[in-house]
Amino acid sequence: MAAAIEEATGRPVELVSGNRGEFTVWVGDRKVAAKTFDGFPEIDDAVAAVQAALA
Repeated sequence: MAAAIEEATGRPVELVSGNRGEFTVWVGDRKVAAKTFDGFPEIDDAVAAVQAALA
């Protein structure tokens, strides 16, 4: 997912270890996508959320 976000936005992605089972995508201090009880966000949805936050 990080590679897809970098490719779509042209910006570097920083990977930070979190708690076990945690998966959250942040743009600055804004959470734009996260793992839920249903599972991980779709790559396209996460990329779109990042792009919207950067717009």
